[in-house]
Amino acid sequence: MLNKYPLWKYLIVLTLVIGGALYASPNLYTPDPALQIAGQSSTQVIDSSILSRAESALSEADIEFFGEVVEQNGRSALLRLRDRDQQLRAQAVVSRALGDGFIVALNLAETTPDWLTALGAQPMKLGLDLSGGVHFKLEVDVEAAVERRMEFYLNAVKRGLREERIRGFVGLDEPRSIVGRFRSESLREQARDIMSEQFPELVLDRVDTEDEWSIYARMTDLTVDEIIDYSVSQNLTTLRNRVNELGVSEPLVQRQGRNRIVVELPGIQDTAEAKRILGKVANLEFRLVASPDATAAERQRFEYRSADRAGMTEFLERDVIITGERVSNAQASFDQNGRPNVQISLDSEGGTLMSRATRNNIKRRMGVLFIERKFRTRYETNEVGEEVIIKVPYDEKKLLTAPVIQDTLGAQFQITGLDSPLESSELALMLRAGALAAPISFVEERTVGPSLGAENIRLGVKSVQYGLALVVLFMALYYRVFGVCAVVALSANLMLLVAFMSMIGATLTLPGIAGIVLTVGMAVDANVLIFSRIREELRNGLSPQMAIHSGFERAVATILDANITTLIVAVILYAVGTGPVKGFAVTLSVGIVTSMFTAIMGTRALVNLVYGGRRVKTLSIGREVLAGDSA
Repeated sequence: MLNKYPLWKYLIVLTLVIGGALYASPNLYTPDPALQIAGQSSTQVIDSSILSRAESALSEADIEFFGEVVEQNGRSALLRLRDRDQQLRAQAVVSRALGDGFIVALNLAETTPDWLTALGAQPMKLGLDLSGGVHFKLEVDVEAAVERRMEFYLNAVKRGLREERIRGFVGLDEPRSIVGRFRSESLREQARDIMSEQFPELVLDRVDTEDEWSIYARMTDLTVDEIIDYSVSQNLTTLRNRVNELGVSEPLVQRQGRNRIVVELPGIQDTAEAKRILGKVANLEFRLVASPDATAAERQRFEYRSADRAGMTEFLERDVIITGERVSNAQASFDQNGRPNVQISLDSEGGTLMSRATRNNIKRRMGVLFIERKFRTRYETNEVGEEVIIKVPYDEKKLLTAPVIQDTLGAQFQITGLDSPLESSELALMLRAGALAAPISFVEERTVGPSLGAENIRLGVKSVQYGLALVVLFMALYYRVFGVCAVVALSANLMLLVAFMSMIGATLTLPGIAGIVLTVGMAVDANVLIFSRIREELRNGLSPQMAIHSGFERAVATILDANITTLIVAVILYAVGTGPVKGFAVTLSVGIVTSMFTAIMGTRALVNLVYGGRRVKTLSIGREVLAGDSA
């Protein structure tokens, strides 16, 4: 029978519509403005006393709050606020009450019911242009990284030849090549053996003249690419670690192209503060524990960083063995007894200095000093009587551990005596991210205010509403019953679009809203093609039932061609674009898929329910009533 779907097709459409409504519904729940409280150190626990101090400060400031809860095993706490306009004031109040040891960040607390969350239903994330914040584009100086590596090779080769008493000239021939000149072939061959053994990644070439034997060492293109990838990846890790201190909800730190990094910090409005955090420095110093008879000029007292050893101090020698700049890698691990430690790898020069300092000091203790750049907050009143916040920088130096030197240490050793796996993980991460592998520069920066983000949301939603209203009016007046079916299918299309984007965790941006508006037009366009084909078939003398059947069948190919070509463009935009362009491409791609489904199957199902299995003599489709041969 014409225009009758089997039951399983109706069930598929119904299941998808119900599922779409279920997973789109979290976007109807407006999130609550909130404050997220966390310690500056990962070992800091947010307990009831700290939460009570924050609550008392808010109560004294007459700021309403509710739903206070401690999350992530005490590592953070969330305070929901009644009024979003009070969020910035609440942050200042709580920050002042808790002091410098805590991070108080603006956040949005989801209000999605637990039963929806249990099903995996989550609202869409908002992009920078809708939530406000700062955007940075950073460029990594990869050539400086390559030059730094060549200087390392050069110094290491000189040191190796000097230790073996091989005389000759060693220097840079060009930016990526080292040349060694010797007075005899035997010296050249000895140098070559040392260089090939220590640096197998270098390509060695011999060049002979009448009175000089030379060897050239150069990096391969593969080695250069590895250095560049490592530099960008290490800087990426560094920046991610530093961004965490800001306590930003849903920050974006990602690589762009060969040597650029994009950082987006939703909710942050102070560009200078964000740039300061991104430029933060953390370092290590390794010093011997001072002997009891050392004078005051030869030693310094330091407190332990661990909370378990709060108030305990240790005297260290003023002479520094090495700093964290010599750390090439750090990994959190456990020793044979299951206690947390950090596996340290030093560069060649760092290993030499460490070996030289420890081989004559076995059974002595060595302190590991952690140095972190922090800021003290001071409140002052300016000339007009307004209270201003002043950040005063200082270096906090605290002792991590002071283990006994059991044997001569080299380029690889362990830092033991740590209190918890959290402390070892944090230390390893800070060591890896303490110094940038290559210099970075800010090539682009912009700020989006929260009011502008809210205005973008309001205008974006209004554009969708206006567009949808006009489309509904036109379709209902022009195509009558078929237009109503198309409008219902269009509503289902928007619901499926929102549901799918929520399921995949896509971020909604302002161009993404434009993609939704465009999707509305494209979905209607597919229905217009179908309805025009039905009208043509009626004018050709087909019966109404046959015209409906033929119109849907013959229009499918045209719809697929038009949408697939647009989908290809959307995929290309996503592949080569960044930020807002990707947001538009994602929304457009998802919208194309959902619109094809609703236009081909959704509208067809509704039309079949209205006209299927009935004797129809005329169809009200367009501005005139068209009749075909009797059914």
